[in-house]
Amino acid sequence: MASDNDEIYERRIECLRPRLQQIIKADEVLPHLQLESGRKEQITQKLNTEGYKSAADLLISVVVEKPHKDGWFRAFVDALSNGGNAHAADYLQLNLPDPEVEAENDYYVQLIQLFSPSLQDMKTEEVSTQCLAQRLLTNADQEKILAEKTNHGNKRGATELLSRIVKCRPGWFSEFREILRVTEHKHLYELIGGSPECKKPSKCLTFLCSWRAQLLKESCQSEEPMEISDLSGCPAAEAAGATGGDPKEISLRDYQMEVARPALEGENIIICLPTGSGKTRVAVYITQKHLDSRRAEGKPGKVVVLVNKIPLVEQHFSTEFSSLKLKYKVERVSGDSELKISFANIVERNDIIICTAQILENYLERASSGEDEGVKLSDLTLIIIDECHHTQKGEVYNHIMMRYLKQKHKNKRLIKEQKQPVPLPQILGLTASPGVGGAKTLNKAEEHILRICANLDVTKIMTGKNLKWALIVFLPKHHHQDPFGCVVKTIMTAIHEHARLFPTCDLGSQNYEQWAVQKEREAAKDGDQTVRVCAEYLRRYNEGLILSNTIRMCDALSFLNKFHEEQIKKKTSQDEQNIEITETERFLFNLFKDKKEELEKLAKDPTYENDSLSKLRTKILQEFSSRQEARGIIFTKTRHSAMSLSQWIEENPKFADIGVKPSYFIGGGDQSDTKPMTAAEQKDVLKRFKTGELNLLIATTVAEEGLDIKACNFVIRYGHVTNEIAMIQSQGRGRAEDSTYTVVDVKNSGVAEKEYVNEYREKMMNKAIQKIKKYDQSVYNKQITEFQIQAIMEERVRQANQKKKAVKDENPSAVKFSCRNCTKYICSGEDIKIIENMHRVNVTPQFRNLFIQRENVSLQERRLDYETNGVIACSGCGQTWGSMMLYRGIELPCLHVKNFVVDINTKKYSNCTRWIDLPVKFPDFDYIEHASLMAQGSDDEDTEWP
Repeated sequence: MASDNDEIYERRIECLRPRLQQIIKADEVLPHLQLESGRKEQITQKLNTEGYKSAADLLISVVVEKPHKDGWFRAFVDALSNGGNAHAADYLQLNLPDPEVEAENDYYVQLIQLFSPSLQDMKTEEVSTQCLAQRLLTNADQEKILAEKTNHGNKRGATELLSRIVKCRPGWFSEFREILRVTEHKHLYELIGGSPECKKPSKCLTFLCSWRAQLLKESCQSEEPMEISDLSGCPAAEAAGATGGDPKEISLRDYQMEVARPALEGENIIICLPTGSGKTRVAVYITQKHLDSRRAEGKPGKVVVLVNKIPLVEQHFSTEFSSLKLKYKVERVSGDSELKISFANIVERNDIIICTAQILENYLERASSGEDEGVKLSDLTLIIIDECHHTQKGEVYNHIMMRYLKQKHKNKRLIKEQKQPVPLPQILGLTASPGVGGAKTLNKAEEHILRICANLDVTKIMTGKNLKWALIVFLPKHHHQDPFGCVVKTIMTAIHEHARLFPTCDLGSQNYEQWAVQKEREAAKDGDQTVRVCAEYLRRYNEGLILSNTIRMCDALSFLNKFHEEQIKKKTSQDEQNIEITETERFLFNLFKDKKEELEKLAKDPTYENDSLSKLRTKILQEFSSRQEARGIIFTKTRHSAMSLSQWIEENPKFADIGVKPSYFIGGGDQSDTKPMTAAEQKDVLKRFKTGELNLLIATTVAEEGLDIKACNFVIRYGHVTNEIAMIQSQGRGRAEDSTYTVVDVKNSGVAEKEYVNEYREKMMNKAIQKIKKYDQSVYNKQITEFQIQAIMEERVRQANQKKKAVKDENPSAVKFSCRNCTKYICSGEDIKIIENMHRVNVTPQFRNLFIQRENVSLQERRLDYETNGVIACSGCGQTWGSMMLYRGIELPCLHVKNFVVDINTKKYSNCTRWIDLPVKFPDFDYIEHASLMAQGSDDEDTEWP
């Protein structure tokens, strides 16, 4: 007769089954167990055909079968201990790791799984020997690993090693990483060693703690690594609140529930709510209800959350959607993830996928072109599009939705033909403002919004109450005296005379910059080196003028100094190779040198500082002096001005006295000369701002959209205004009741006028939305259908033109590249090879003799398969050509097309900024062939590429 203890043990094992399935190595346990005849063979067969998890599941079922022999539970625990499954034995004896340790271990297991394709390249025998010495593996483990390696190759052996090592007790990860280091797997060591520390959401840790306490009380536990949702079947877990789907966990306010209601009924809608009013929270609620309802109906659910900025991926994953991790599998993927795993596989294995839109578009394209590893729209049941006002021509959101619209209209035909239509996902768009698209009339604004609705195939646009703002605009009286600017203009005038240039726009304006860029391109195309170099210098001096009107004169001088130092550095070579300095370049060097002392003297005189900076100082002091806890954002135009303003505030003791703690917050792209912020740096600044360690952000437009920035009580736009969407979003950053929104005008910026225009457009947009909401549904549907058909036809025309263009793709031999500065012929398109459909390299011996290499700290960049740590430049004139990249252990010169004049069949192009602008398909780089040539041509280890 079964004892009470037997029942407790059975419940314990059943509750622990998901966890035990993951960590038991059944083949090592079987020799230590006495089972009925044929049972061991069944488990072994299951292991060989379905893998460890299924074998472990069958083993558990066999062990808990009744009737039990005396001491059956103890025998199972001993078999686990003696068979190299100490971690599983610990769980059965309730020797549980701390929740934080357990969560961290689950993270490391997932990390190994994600990077397993790269880790399979390890030297399996060497690593397994070290793991055996460190007792991470048993002798039986190593025998199995080496057998797999011998019979099926190194990768299979490595896979076997990884599958066994993750079943060890917590603490194995650091030892395994160290083993990779000592066995000279530097790349793999850095790959997993540089990953972020495990930071599970506090809600998850709270759950684990309460669950563990309940478990000890009932002697019952159930948890599956990385799949906490599977705990829902365990009484202990349910008592601890692990169901994760309890509506009380996500509650909406009345206005939020109102805008969510159509989506909860399955309709496609746009939710238009001001920044800070909980759009994302509504989306999380809709996601939960969507998945809950499909699960209740026995149907699969798959939600993809699309964002247009990489930082938003991590933000949504770790904050907004973290509450759903207790019940559903949530994963995030972005360009920064560098995951060596198929996105299609991630979609298949998870319920909620948060990713940048381009990744989904890439895999939709793979599916449409017949590739195996693609994703189809029919695989998804709900797509959430954040900042959906970007669903317009040319935007990646629109490319995705165009696929949707085409299938929708194909489905109509299929239904008429009494064929099964292809299922399409529900669409949910989120935005603070759809904008008016530059419309000047209400009808055009209405049409713009309707087209966005048509592109998203929504039946309704749901809005809440609009926030009212008091716009404060400072219009400084600009000094008539600007001696610093006068000196800069004197330099520019001298350059005009030297190059015989005659600008028709004001110096220090945006129009002048556009004029200078155009002149530089024309001169590069014509081979006029004098005008090209002068135009480049004029553009920089114009930027210096703009900076002196925006920030301090010393900051503008510092910018000009840095530019000149870089130009002089271009004319110096590390190997003392002579680089030609032209007469024009010597003139430009001396011109700045002659005026530098005068500029330095003026920059130190506070008498001539610009009025805008004075007004900004007054406003910041006012905000921090009048509020008990001030927290604000200053929006500015450029990265350089954001960094300089932050430095200005830090260096001013008046700000420190009233507790101002500033930091700049800028973008992560490389389109600017200023070094970008990494995603980790952005995340750190936002975290410090949230905790109060910082209380003032000086940001570029990267902070306008989407990012979850702690509620502010003042927002300042300093000399930079774009459109009504940006205005609404930046206003929304001030979420406290007593928030203020201020615009500070800057000389030649015209921001005051632009902001008044934006206010007018915002009112027009709200009127247009209300007018659309009053449409009869049939009228609305007809208009939407017309716009969709028009969009589909336009897309067909575009694709047809693309095909014609593709047919006209030039042969690489017809393309010639010349140095943008000295016009020297560099190479033919036949010499160019492409890596990962991204990097263009030239590995010919002739090319090696044409450039010099120099260090550039700001360029340093690391990826999984390559890194860049220097620039290559023309050996004749010093013009930068690109970067030297280290790709899989080989140094390769990577060219940037913007640094060249391109000749295609004798027609010259100087405005190519991206390789995609060229109608040329270059062949792929053959790594094996090149590596073999290097090996044949070298007798030592320090081989340089030929």
